[in-house]
Amino acid sequence: MLGGLMGTQTAVGADFGERMLNSVASQSIRHLFSRSELVEVDIRCSPPSKLLQGVVDSFKMNGRGLVIRQQFEAQEMMFETDAVSIDVGALFGGKLRLRQPTQAVAQVILAEDAINRAFEADLVKARLQQVDHPELTQLSGGEPVSFRNVKVQLHPNQRIAIAAYTDLPNIQNVPLQVMTTLTLEKRRRIRFADPEFQPEGIPEDMQGVSEVLTEGLVKVLDNMVDLDRFNLDGVLLRVNRLETKGKQLVFSGYAQIEHFPRI
Repeated sequence: MLGGLMGTQTAVGADFGERMLNSVASQSIRHLFSRSELVEVDIRCSPPSKLLQGVVDSFKMNGRGLVIRQQFEAQEMMFETDAVSIDVGALFGGKLRLRQPTQAVAQVILAEDAINRAFEADLVKARLQQVDHPELTQLSGGEPVSFRNVKVQLHPNQRIAIAAYTDLPNIQNVPLQVMTTLTLEKRRRIRFADPEFQPEGIPEDMQGVSEVLTEGLVKVLDNMVDLDRFNLDGVLLRVNRLETKGKQLVFSGYAQIEHFPRI
């Protein structure tokens, strides 16, 4: 009878700990984002009593409608770890602390509309303005060139159509159009490969200058998207694969989790 009572008390304590862990983890994960529509955490631990030793079998997070650094939107984000060792003392103090870094399978989904809104973010616009590449300033009389109204359309097989405008001292509203392929470099940089100028709809007398300016735009974009600039607190993202699916851009890879956000 005493053994049964002790077993029941242990199970109740473990169940309470699991609920607490889910609650604390959800709060910690939400602090990764400026805003979130939904954050769900699923802790798996069998038997539950292992949690009292600070061991869980897996840790899974699903998020939707996430905003990073106030301006960058992720439609969905998922990551799932294998076994994780946590600090039980910190947990009962309302904090989620890893005993050692862990790695998680990760997937991030961006919507085409959100990608276009990201081009209006201050961090991105700053990289598109006052560009002084020699091939551009030769056309602008030595003045830096700025790109604006950048819009993208996602196509199958990682192809992406990019349109934008720029101004020269003697020509206003020069349209730029290109089709390129998204590729990965070192699991963290997004490259714009095999660019093909798209002259359709551009006045014939502008096509020559537009093609040169479009090449300049692609060079700027090609050096812009580095995931290290968008890392979350304590989480390092690396991408093994990217693909376009309809109006979505899907990144699959892993997350190196050093620590959870400190509440």
